[in-house]
Amino acid sequence: MHVPSFFQVKDLEKIKSFIQSHSFATVVTTMNEKPIATHIPVSFHQVDDSYVISGHMAIGNPQCKMFEENEKMLVIFQGPHAYISSSWYEKESVPTWNYQAVHVYGKAELFEKSELVKELTTMLETYERHREQPVLWHTLSDELLEKQMKGIVGFKIIIDEVQAAFKISQNRNERDYAHIIEKLEAEGDVEMAEAMKKGVKDV
Repeated sequence: MHVPSFFQVKDLEKIKSFIQSHSFATVVTTMNEKPIATHIPVSFHQVDDSYVISGHMAIGNPQCKMFEENEKMLVIFQGPHAYISSSWYEKESVPTWNYQAVHVYGKAELFEKSELVKELTTMLETYERHREQPVLWHTLSDELLEKQMKGIVGFKIIIDEVQAAFKISQNRNERDYAHIIEKLEAEGDVEMAEAMKKGVKDV
């Protein structure tokens, strides 16, 4: 990913927080010289001295073969994005687009059954524990779990490279920056406006 120095993010804690908040990812591999992608929720966590992306796919997904072949993968995390009109600037310029994105690279390994159970248990707790009637691993029948697990493959990607770009008008002056936030809020682009408010201390 091309990341101009103005917009590059190197703070791992910021990147980790971003991934956890935008965990529905795009997993990209190449098969027979053709790029293919799958859109799935994943987890980001630390194992010993390594950082890992983990998740699962349908066993019929051809990308599963890439896990077996230990191919290098790209995982893309996309945050809010918005069109930025240059009419919002103090001086004449051209329009642009603000966005937040993280690219993670690494090689994948297949989960053993026990690892997959742990992964699914954690995922259910993450997305269900705050609900009135949470659907958790221990609340589901053994029959259902065994049947469903036969149809999926669990994996982990050991991260060896991270690229992060938070393009939120850091290259504009303070007046332009505040005006862009105001205009974004007026047009309903609340997510990007909030991202800019959080990032204002870095400008």
